[in-house]
Amino acid sequence: MTQVLVPPPVQPPRFVRTRRHRLGVGLAALGVGTTLFVTQEPLLVLGVLFVVIVPFERWFPRHQQPIRRPHLGTDLAWAVASGPLNFVAILGGIVLSIASFAWLPGLALRPLVDLLPPLPKMLVGIALFDLAIYWAHRFGHEVPFWWRFHRIHHSTAHLDWVSGFRNHPLDGILLTPAFVLLLVAGFSPEFSGALVVVQIVTGLFLHANVRWRWKPLHRIVITPEFHHWHHANERDAHCSNYSVFLPVWDILFGTYYMPEHRRPMVYGIDEPVSVGLAGQLVDPFRGLPPLWTSLRQPVQSFRRLKRSIGRGLRQMRASAQRPRRDRSVQSMV
Repeated sequence: MTQVLVPPPVQPPRFVRTRRHRLGVGLAALGVGTTLFVTQEPLLVLGVLFVVIVPFERWFPRHQQPIRRPHLGTDLAWAVASGPLNFVAILGGIVLSIASFAWLPGLALRPLVDLLPPLPKMLVGIALFDLAIYWAHRFGHEVPFWWRFHRIHHSTAHLDWVSGFRNHPLDGILLTPAFVLLLVAGFSPEFSGALVVVQIVTGLFLHANVRWRWKPLHRIVITPEFHHWHHANERDAHCSNYSVFLPVWDILFGTYYMPEHRRPMVYGIDEPVSVGLAGQLVDPFRGLPPLWTSLRQPVQSFRRLKRSIGRGLRQMRASAQRPRRDRSVQSMV
């Protein structure tokens, strides 16, 4: 039985024409314009996804919602602009990977990885990548600074063939340490890059508005049901289902949430988020000191940055030490 999806009752922030807003408009226009000027590949990708996924959403809908649902234009704009905007994520991710010492575990693992035959090495690489993404994704939810950026992805109240494109470019920074970990551990750039591509492509399909449950696979690989619960705007579902390939990490670390007799009904977040691409580019920076202020006051800015890093590390430790969920209670819900 299909259900009608009701968006959460939140109001987007009203725009004040600030420098940051104008910058967001400029970046949005630059991203979309540059992409369409250089290549029409994004339009081809959107066309393929539409042809492949939308028929299944029509035949086997999870929620009754029209193809031209609210805020479709915003997600289409993210899809078209994602290439140039994600270049920012690559540059920022390289800096984060070096500064966070994400390469040190790779150096420690490299002698062991080099001893593995090809097939076990590939399986270990998938597990390592998924484990690193699990923790990056978890910190993206449970560390307030990173949630500023990741909440843009969760702000959509409708999951379907195109909603997976809604990702702030600085949210993508958290993918890079996992890629660097594999490279330093001795995995080839081709293999490491392929995992990133597979993760992105499967992520698009996992957002589809289809009612398939695939219950026998729930504890083996992630399914649309698994990821829809991750997006559910329900208190019990918050901070759960972080894995991108294998649910084993959520099971192991106590964040697995798959109720037996309920299905996710409402998506989105309770925090107000702007409607358009330009506003969503700017939203994560609201309340942060302007860059030009930091440049004028370098000493105070350095001290503030030091305090922020210390606070962030404490929040990461608190996230890692958070008590496990009682899955026996969940199964009875």
